[in-house]
Amino acid sequence: MAWKKVAEKNTISSNNGKEFDINGKKIAIFNQDGYHAMDAICVHQDNSIAAGKLDGDIVECPSHFWHYNIKTGELQDYLKGIKLQTYPVEERNDGIYIDL
Repeated sequence: MAWKKVAEKNTISSNNGKEFDINGKKIAIFNQDGYHAMDAICVHQDNSIAAGKLDGDIVECPSHFWHYNIKTGELQDYLKGIKLQTYPVEERNDGIYIDL
């Protein structure tokens, strides 16, 4: 795994997420009590969750209202055992970094 700068500081406003294309992979980074990164594509119908509404550690997919924990990637409803990949993310002096 290697750390990669993906954004400048303050690019993702508090209580929101943003999608990034990193090495051909769509990653959602959320700013909710620190930064959290996970695969951006909902397993339901391949739509991005990055613009979803945050309620604490839970993001709601804006397309069909599936809910994922932004810290663990786990789907909170409908199906058991479904999980999106999560990634370490850090805010550093010169920007936001993710370890892929």
